[in-house]
Amino acid sequence: MTKYDAIMAETVYFSGANGDLIEGYFARPMGPGPFGSVVVIHHMPGYDQGTKEIVRKFAANGYLALMPNLYYREAPDAEPDDAAAAARAKGGVPDDRLVGDVEGVSKFLKSQANSNLKVGVIGYCSGGRQTFLAACSLKLDAAVDCYGAFVVSDPPEGAPLKVRSLMGIAPNLSAPLLGLFGKEDSFPSPEEVKILDDELTKLGKEHEFHIYDGAGHAFFASHRPSYRVEAANDGWEKIWAFYGKHLS
Repeated sequence: MTKYDAIMAETVYFSGANGDLIEGYFARPMGPGPFGSVVVIHHMPGYDQGTKEIVRKFAANGYLALMPNLYYREAPDAEPDDAAAAARAKGGVPDDRLVGDVEGVSKFLKSQANSNLKVGVIGYCSGGRQTFLAACSLKLDAAVDCYGAFVVSDPPEGAPLKVRSLMGIAPNLSAPLLGLFGKEDSFPSPEEVKILDDELTKLGKEHEFHIYDGAGHAFFASHRPSYRVEAANDGWEKIWAFYGKHLS
């Protein structure tokens, strides 16, 4: 039999933190399912075409996927770069608002007729940190942190993000965690990755971390000079295996 592999992708609106109506990019398989779901948290550059491509990639591989526009309140009609600048000028997305928006996405995904009610989260760059935050604040089924900075330590003086370390909430991690990092990255550095690894091991939290030689920050970003094809390809294989185990 021929596999039915059509997908649909479109802009939707959902209820986020404080009941705010938020824009999101939603892609899903058109089959009956049931399918696992993924909340895709965009990187600091924002709600852009590269991350929308990642959302469609999840749909093509059999997942419902929705990326919230985390900067929608600051700049609802702006281009991604301008919206990101507006958010940075305010110190980034407040942590409590992020958690509320991810919770809203989770409810939206679970409400779909072809959902299996399992929800994972993945984030890149600042979204990696926000993935860890969400997984420590909500009940989720799996989490993937792609080089999330400022989980272990606060941002340096003068950094645009006005956030704090998340180590204090690590005991609340609710889901298995996959971490994918570059050895040449500074935020987070391999030393910080080890600190987090050791802490989660001490806490008895299910996790697996992988650090790629020759890769720095944003090695998944195929449209940027930071892209590292071998690290990205291996990372995707690990993501498919991880979500296949926890979201199927």
